[in-house]
Amino acid sequence: MGNQIGITKGLNSWQFQSTYVERAMDNAAYQAAHPDDTLVLAGPARRGSALGGNGTGIQTLLAIGMLQSLSFTQTKPTQPLLAIGSGRSFFVSGKSQTQWSIARLFVNGRNLLRVLYHNFVAAGGDPTAFDDQVALKQKGIFFTNLDSELYYVPFGLGTIFRNKAHDLLGAIYAELSMISSYAIGINAGQNMVLENVTGLSDRLLPWGNIADSAASYMPRATLDEILDFTENPAPVDGEIGDEADTRVTLS
Repeated sequence: MGNQIGITKGLNSWQFQSTYVERAMDNAAYQAAHPDDTLVLAGPARRGSALGGNGTGIQTLLAIGMLQSLSFTQTKPTQPLLAIGSGRSFFVSGKSQTQWSIARLFVNGRNLLRVLYHNFVAAGGDPTAFDDQVALKQKGIFFTNLDSELYYVPFGLGTIFRNKAHDLLGAIYAELSMISSYAIGINAGQNMVLENVTGLSDRLLPWGNIADSAASYMPRATLDEILDFTENPAPVDGEIGDEADTRVTLS
């Protein structure tokens, strides 16, 4: 390794003024995840159906733009227990629960509820055919009315994380997502109007082998060489982060 900054990988190598912990961080500025390099997509309810389009228009993924905030939270109900005769506690745990929330700028075009149900529209669904109407016309761009039967239909949310070197850091797919609340508010003097949607998902799955459609103009190896940063851990073949595999398909 060309640079003089070491790496603390255990207690014996801990030198806090001259080492980083766990990994070298000279290249952190272009290695870290950033909202600019994060893409959120709406699609089918299950990860296995999110194939990026098969010619029918049913399984296409739609990138969600103008997002101001996005969060996923997984909780796992866990109960501590004690047993007579022991002073030590133990735990029993249940199924994890996934919650998410999205805030998006309200502009002309598809509103947030319409975007989330892109898969329904792409499959030829008619939002005016429900007993409780959700839109004024079949190709309407504004959806509302959570009482509509439409909102009993689940969808999926995919999120892809990259860095400035165009490396794939990770990707997640929120399966069987259902909307639990919708809010839109206006205050005097504010410079924007936001739509806010919260919901639940069955599970938050890893989503690998994402197609890389944007080649880096400045290769990662070149950036590392400029910093004399040449020691990079070899990725496991086929996993996210494998620099040798730059164009793969969705799975």
